[in-house]
Order: sequence, then structure tokens, then C-alpha cells
Amino acid sequence: MELARIATLLQPYANPAPEQLESISKYIDLVLKWNERINLTAIRDPEEIVTRHFGESFFAAAQWIVRGQSEHVIDIGSGAGFPGLPLAMYATSAAVTLIESQGKKATFLNEVIFALRLRNAKIFYGRAEQFGAQGDLVTLRAVEKFESVLPVAAAIVRTGGRLGLMIGAAQVPRVLSSLDTFQWGKPTQAPGGHARVLLTGTKIGNVEQN
Repeated sequence: MELARIATLLQPYANPAPEQLESISKYIDLVLKWNERINLTAIRDPEEIVTRHFGESFFAAAQWIVRGQSEHVIDIGSGAGFPGLPLAMYATSAAVTLIESQGKKATFLNEVIFALRLRNAKIFYGRAEQFGAQGDLVTLRAVEKFESVLPVAAAIVRTGGRLGLMIGAAQVPRVLSSLDTFQWGKPTQAPGGHARVLLTGTKIGNVEQN
């Protein structure tokens, strides 16, 4: 896709630098190529990939990350790499770990990291329950079995760290009622007219394990 067209599509969400636009173009090519073999994303139209995946991810990055800060970002159930890899593209000072339990998707993510030379991103091939560390920012977007993954994600957030969710507006009450050890901000509507919001919580205590 032409870089000018990518920039136009991203205008409601973000204003990426020219080198980021080139990376996005390469990334789209890889998504389309791999999507013929494995189900990375149900979105097949390149322009919709730009808006729904890259646009929303860069919009979230601007809400969640201060450029120049050195912090550990963990993206759970990364799939095709959103929002984790755009977060790494946006904030090169952050160390980004993408947790992905499916081998073919993990292989795809490694190929993207190599192609885009994202030295601040790495893959943890396994389940989030097996990840032996905590992060400053833990992100979760459109994962299967959301309600069962949510407490696992909460446990990976360090005390004082943040949990960043990209979810449907209808899911917000469930999150607020189930994670009372987080102080939650108001949901932020993502551009684009879809019912997806950003919900950010700061961990104020340890999450009890059953």
C-alpha cells in the first residue's frame, strides 16, 4: 500500500513518522501473506487492517506510553501482533514482550520483528500463566475466553503498574466489578465509529489467587 494512503487512513488515530509508515507497509504485506496460510485476522481488506489494527493500536500507544520512558510492556495473546508490535514501534525505549501460545503465530511475530528490526520486542512462546515476570503495562485486546484471561493479566501487572484493555464498551462493567484491586480511569472511545474503548487501570494491591 502507498505510504501516503496509509498516512491518510491513520489521520484520525495517529501521525506516524515516515519510517513508521514504511514499517507499517511491510507489516501489512506480511499479514496478507501469512493470512493465506493461517488465520491471523478475520480482517482481509488492507485499508481496514490499517484502521482497525494499526490505527487503534497507535491510538492506544499514545494513551498508554510516554515516549522516552524505559518500562516493560507485556501484550497477552498477541495473535497478529496488535497492539504489541505497534506499541514497540511507537516507543522504542520500552521493552515489549508479546505472549503468544500458538506456534505458527509466534513464528509469524518473530518474522515481523526481524523484518521491521524491532530490537525492543521479543516473543514469549507459551501461556500467560507460565510467564514468570510482571510488567509496568500489560495489554489485552480481543482475546478468546476474555473473562478467564483477565485475572491472569491482572496478576502479571506489578503493583503501581497499569492494565490497558482494548475491549467492547459492553465489557466495561464486567471488568470494573471483577478487578477491585485496580483504580480505573474513564473509558476512552477509540476513533472509527466502532464500539471499542480503551480502559486503563492502575494496580493498587495484589490480586488474590484462588
